[in-house]
Amino acid sequence: MDSDVENQANPKQTARGRWKLLAVIAVCAAPLLASYFMYYVVKPKGGETNYGTLLDARQYPIPPMASRQLDGSPASLADYRGKWIMLKVGPSDCQQACQDQLFAMRQLRTMQGKAMERVERVWLITDEQPLETMLMRVNDGTHMLRAPAATVQKWLPVEQGERAADYVYLIDPLGNLMMRFPKGAVSSDTAKASKVHKDIAKLLKASAIG
Repeated sequence: MDSDVENQANPKQTARGRWKLLAVIAVCAAPLLASYFMYYVVKPKGGETNYGTLLDARQYPIPPMASRQLDGSPASLADYRGKWIMLKVGPSDCQQACQDQLFAMRQLRTMQGKAMERVERVWLITDEQPLETMLMRVNDGTHMLRAPAATVQKWLPVEQGERAADYVYLIDPLGNLMMRFPKGAVSSDTAKASKVHKDIAKLLKASAIG
């Protein structure tokens, strides 16, 4: 008799447990969802719009990758969960446009002032060639991870005729790929970089997490 009562109670307890878990998830996600609503649905004053292209995270979930740090130890984008991530990708042969991207990412983070600690910079390197020592020194603070080129290229959305290396992407604190800045926007072009800065600043201001 007691076992029958327990069997009847267990499904109810399981259901309550599931509802509690869903409630916790909803509470954690609510601040970020609210920031997206305020930023993309409730238009900013003055009719301003975002400069970067909003991406549907459901179409571009971050894939599992055999990524690692330069010393070979395992590392992934998930390690920076809870922060906003400016993401660039490309080969280790970092020519001028690539160097400009890395420098601009550092500047954009600094420009956020007190909120800069909420932002991380990540470079996914898509080959196995060694990096120049000076390049590593100049970009100290940028997390450099090696990742499979095929996985990265399949994951990141690009415009026809362009490459993922042409852009800088933004990942939100929940680990969603949510924005792509135009080709050449994150560069030595201060006018374009200023627009990127405004996008990031507005997101940081609207978001209660990260």
